[in-house]
Amino acid sequence: MQRRAIAVCGIVQGVGFRPFVYSLASRLSLTGFVRNAPQGVLIEIEGDPGALARFEAELAAHPPALSTIDSCSTALLPVRGDREFRIESSQLTDAGRDTVRVSPDAATCDKCLEELFDPANRRFRYPFTTCATCGPRVTIITGVPYDRERTTMASFPMCVACRDEYTDPRNGRFHAESIACSECGPAVRLVDAAGQPLPGEPFNVLAHRLRAGAVAAVKGLGGYHLACDATSRSAVAELRRRKHRDEKPFAVMFASMGDVAAACLVSAAARAPSPCLRGFPNPDHSRQWRAWHLAVPRLARCCRPLPFITCWSGRWAGRS
Repeated sequence: MQRRAIAVCGIVQGVGFRPFVYSLASRLSLTGFVRNAPQGVLIEIEGDPGALARFEAELAAHPPALSTIDSCSTALLPVRGDREFRIESSQLTDAGRDTVRVSPDAATCDKCLEELFDPANRRFRYPFTTCATCGPRVTIITGVPYDRERTTMASFPMCVACRDEYTDPRNGRFHAESIACSECGPAVRLVDAAGQPLPGEPFNVLAHRLRAGAVAAVKGLGGYHLACDATSRSAVAELRRRKHRDEKPFAVMFASMGDVAAACLVSAAARAPSPCLRGFPNPDHSRQWRAWHLAVPRLARCCRPLPFITCWSGRWAGRS
């Protein structure tokens, strides 16, 4: 019987790392704990030396997709005789001593998208649907280590159903700090330029107005995004006039890689499965335009981000 302390540094907070460690340790019948620490994640784990070796090997070889392990150090500790493995409260230090790296925002995963458009699911059409491996991360943090009380979600107490998911090790939202639903999370409303609420379902109304050439300010988790139909000459021209941006390219967002491929020549490397494409954008995975575009003039190559919060998607208004 051995007990080991494992300190993991890198992008290991906000990527489902603690639930991953919990599941791996439970599967190997190991005991101890995992918690967020000022420099990353700290694991104290106890059990048969062979099982501990398998734990460390799998930890290094198959970490969560959005994580990046920069270093992993191990030290032997006295055996304590723990009877279970648990996720402990984060370790805090004096301000200024925290050096942890938090994950960038990640695109909504396929499973969350399925729930989003499933009429039988309780998160049907709830735009802030996320799980332990997708959704906003660095955008919502107010401090580290990364825990709900140090994010902008702290002002949204979880309902009973979300709390059950958050505390269930078998659930994909186990310790997902951005967890929310229509009962307890942020809500959506659509207002006019004077701040007066507009009637109708917000996403349908907004989608129709954007198609008609309107410019909208979308308040998301990290601030405002100005939006318009990037294929509309008049809408893009109006946005350029308001922003005093005659030629500087705008960001163009697509709902999926399929939509990107329909508008661009996508290289084989860019088509390959990658957390950079499914999660946070990476300029190394560029796409070449099929044709000149109003929103990004004279750019031969560009990186187009995928959404990390599915808000006014064309699917909402019947477009695929």
